[in-house]
Amino acid sequence: MYPINYCVCCGSPMVDREIFGAVRRVCAECGFVHFRDPKVAVVVVIQNEGQLLLVKRKFNPEKGKWALPAGYVNALEDPRSAAVREAYEETGLSVEIEQLLDVLYNPPAPDGQPSGASIVILYSARVIGGILEAKDDAEEVGWFKSDTLPEIAFESTWQAVRLWLKTS
Repeated sequence: MYPINYCVCCGSPMVDREIFGAVRRVCAECGFVHFRDPKVAVVVVIQNEGQLLLVKRKFNPEKGKWALPAGYVNALEDPRSAAVREAYEETGLSVEIEQLLDVLYNPPAPDGQPSGASIVILYSARVIGGILEAKDDAEEVGWFKSDTLPEIAFESTWQAVRLWLKTS
């Protein structure tokens, strides 16, 4: 993780201080405390007639492997809206959220560095329109039966796929 060296409020140097039981970066001049907030992502499980919609990743991490439509939640964005947006941006399909399936924790990598989103919100959705096409950061999109799944990216995707397999 990159250190926060200068205050975002006044530009003065930041120092380490114990705040609320943890060492945090604090502005020596104005007292601003920098809290490291988690990155939040949404993942969308879209199924149709016993098949699961997956996207092949165009970029790293996990380039060339398959994942569920997913992405980060923007500041001030409702997670359900983010899920609908991400599904459309990656697949060209308009979806309607059906239900919250789970909230997953994605721990940091063994070296302590963040490994993408630390909080993953998993939704199920149904297709309500659009044309299936690879868009944004997807190289390909496709429907897969449980016995024809391609190489899957990310542990959080595997957790979601296992959940889908139990219920399909």
